[in-house]
Amino acid sequence: MPRNITARTGHTAAINCRVENLRDKSVSWIRKRDLHILTAGILTYTSDERFKVVRTADSKDWTLHVKYAQPRDSGIYECQVNTEPKISMAFRLNVIVTPPDAKAIIAGPTDLYVKVGSVITLTCHVKQPATAAQDIGPIYWYRGPYILTPFVAHPNDAAIDLQRISMESTLAEKLQSRLRIANAQLLDTGNYTCMPTTAEAASVVVNVINDESPAAMQKSGGNGSCLRSSLNFNLILALAASSVVRWLCWLLGTASFSLVHINYDVRLSIGNGYSRQEQQQEQLQPQHQQQSMTS
Repeated sequence: MPRNITARTGHTAAINCRVENLRDKSVSWIRKRDLHILTAGILTYTSDERFKVVRTADSKDWTLHVKYAQPRDSGIYECQVNTEPKISMAFRLNVIVTPPDAKAIIAGPTDLYVKVGSVITLTCHVKQPATAAQDIGPIYWYRGPYILTPFVAHPNDAAIDLQRISMESTLAEKLQSRLRIANAQLLDTGNYTCMPTTAEAASVVVNVINDESPAAMQKSGGNGSCLRSSLNFNLILALAASSVVRWLCWLLGTASFSLVHINYDVRLSIGNGYSRQEQQQEQLQPQHQQQSMTS
């Protein structure tokens, strides 16, 4: 039976197929209504440029993207592996109209700073008209362009690090999804996006830092102010020390005053710096369902 996937009109639908033990075989995406081969491997075999397959190096995921999805794109799509006999997995894509005023909101600041080893917790609420509650659909989380999925252990899988990621969704007065990443690492820094199926997405920037000092937990504007204050304070101390020495020399009437030298050692101490490279990326959409099959 086909897996159901919901996409919004005008947005990108993403259908994910996970293939284990692919070896030297290839993965193809086929549109069932006309048996059109859309992609084979990473190559596209349709003149419709809205279709393409997305896969990172050595990944088990083969994701079919349909840009600017339209109701006419609704139907069954099949992920197929050229084994003998062939194995395949079917997905039913449903393209719907987004309810008006439906949007996601991530609680807290839009720039979040956390220390290495702590827990990252992001909570996303979906606001939409009450009449659309029955069509609310699932919520997906992305870091940059990559979807985040809870880790499902395989007996031979050594990727223990992925077990740090967990998600929980609840439906009460509002749909809510909570993303939790344990033992935060520097590689967890990035742009996190909450993507409901039937509402506009919301994003926050998470910065994972090493520094234990309070100044490192502030934004760039606060750091500049702190550094300026530190510099001014050092100058005042140096000038005060100079005045004291000059007064003592005068008081004692020493003839060696000219040999006294004050070293104005003014240092600008800058801790670990943080920079975030702004990236222009294609707007991500929540229409992403991960499935797995073994060849």
